[in-house]
Amino acid sequence: MAILREIVGLKLVLLWMILLIDRSSVFVNGRFVVEKSSISVLSPDHLRSKHDSAIGNFGIPDYGGTMMGSIVYPEKSSTGCNSFDGDNAFKSRSSSGPTILLLDRGECYFALKVWNGQQAGVAAVLVADNIDEPLITMDSPEENNDAEGYIEKIRIPSALIDRSFGESLKKALQKGEEIMIKLDWTESMPHPDERVEYELWTNSNDECGVRCDEQMDFVKNFKGHAQILEKGGYTQFTPHYITWYCPEAFILSKQCKSQCINHGRYCAPDPEQDFGEGYEGRDVVVENLRQLCVHRVTNESNHSWVWWDYVTDFHIRCSMKEKRYSKECAEDVMSSLGLPVEKIQKCMGDPNADVDNPILKIEQDLQVGRGNRGDVTILPTLVINNAQYRGKLGRTAVLKAICAGFKETTDPPICLSGDLETNECLENNGGCWRDPRSNVTACKDTFRGRICECPVVNGVQYRGDGYRSCEAVGPARCTMNNGGCWSETRNGKMFSACSESQLTGCRCPHGFRGDGQKCEDINECKEGLACQCDGCTCKNTWGGYDCKCKGDLLYIMEQDTCIGRNSSRFGWFLTLLVLSGVVGAGLAGYIFYKYRLRSYMDSEIMAIMSQYMPLDNQQNEVQPLQHVSTI
Repeated sequence: MAILREIVGLKLVLLWMILLIDRSSVFVNGRFVVEKSSISVLSPDHLRSKHDSAIGNFGIPDYGGTMMGSIVYPEKSSTGCNSFDGDNAFKSRSSSGPTILLLDRGECYFALKVWNGQQAGVAAVLVADNIDEPLITMDSPEENNDAEGYIEKIRIPSALIDRSFGESLKKALQKGEEIMIKLDWTESMPHPDERVEYELWTNSNDECGVRCDEQMDFVKNFKGHAQILEKGGYTQFTPHYITWYCPEAFILSKQCKSQCINHGRYCAPDPEQDFGEGYEGRDVVVENLRQLCVHRVTNESNHSWVWWDYVTDFHIRCSMKEKRYSKECAEDVMSSLGLPVEKIQKCMGDPNADVDNPILKIEQDLQVGRGNRGDVTILPTLVINNAQYRGKLGRTAVLKAICAGFKETTDPPICLSGDLETNECLENNGGCWRDPRSNVTACKDTFRGRICECPVVNGVQYRGDGYRSCEAVGPARCTMNNGGCWSETRNGKMFSACSESQLTGCRCPHGFRGDGQKCEDINECKEGLACQCDGCTCKNTWGGYDCKCKGDLLYIMEQDTCIGRNSSRFGWFLTLLVLSGVVGAGLAGYIFYKYRLRSYMDSEIMAIMSQYMPLDNQQNEVQPLQHVSTI
């Protein structure tokens, strides 16, 4: 039994050697490129210069931003492998501003050095190389007990600098000089046009430990952002999957057949690293291919963002850990999302055919580094605008890096959301304008840093330079703190210098004078502007005046005059009398007119009728009387 275990173990080691040899061959043939960010030494003058640095592959690099701070170098434990005393162990000489810790390479993981620096309260860590060599990427350690717990908690940026630059900084610090440097990440992410193109090298296997968990958590958490960006046409996303192949001499071996498809051309490591149980690498390659085809088919119908839904749902419903990782489960997921299952199967091709699979062949070719991107050898790997992303694969950190890939002023709204606030507005309002009465401010935090821009509040637009002034404009401006104009209320009466009929500016209302920011009541009585009629008395009121006449006289404001109340009654009586006379005359005229018209019409009708028929009196005159006797 022991001999059998040794044979199985030997075969397992042999296959891993095969896969690693193949992986190394890709690495050697390609060109390893490290992303670099600029470091500028600002002071002292004799050190003023610019240097390259390789961004650490953990923590959160400040893509699109900058940081200025002073350098400190520990007197003890210069490698940073042990915890420093206190949470503020390093204090820069500068009265304000961040502290940047310089450490030496060696003795422990890069990530542990940065973690200890973060615990000591520094804002960033620079690690000086201990040998003269081209800059390399400081990567996080592989899964182990020491790494667990702190790598995910690293929030500060870090970078590796070359040995000569590190030595010059340490010598200046030993002389007691203060060194101010600027870390500049604004150009760390290329932005060639108004669309960001990014790709994620991932894996459908969820049994490969911390790295697999990290990438699946990222897909689930970043899905919303990714779909918003892609639906809006701001980004173009492409998923990729790493594959290996078996050397020709091992193609017919049982191990290669179980871990590969298409006769050893495309392989994946055994998920459980045990050939005798569980799933096989072949299962992983087939699902990887299916997920590639899901993206390709949905992309053809301009719905490529559905890939995020499929991968998320597959991970939940078809988990390898729950023994549901199967073709049937995958097809159930596709059907629930309304995906064309047959079309996706046709895209996948025959995994048993002794021919190249066109989809996976492209993936193998793309693994080799080109341009500014190095070879893809680690999962997961994120590439943005053909530059490899460095740092924690977290939702906010990746979104910030993608947003840095846009040219300024072309950022989509999601890049200006609260997810990426820099919180510079919390201190002194970021140096921007602010209305102390309404607390409306022109300061806005963005991933590039704060901007001073007059805001839009509740539909009211403010205009100005954003630094010294902002003024509400438009018809609704008076609803926001009276448009910034003067207003005051006394005894239930309110006056304001803001008028909805005016789109801008402030003007004191009638009865007041001032510049609109401050208005004072006019004393019309004292200044002789009212109640100038004989017998008038004037009393000033807030925003107006009251005039009274002597005796029983009535004051008419429009004419600034007094009239008698009795005369007024007689005038009303005379007016009514005249009106009654006019109405009576009209009525009499109407009656007279109607009577005369009736008489005239009657006479005319009789004259006409007399011409056509004899009247009774005419007939009596023509015929003589005849006497008739009855005897």
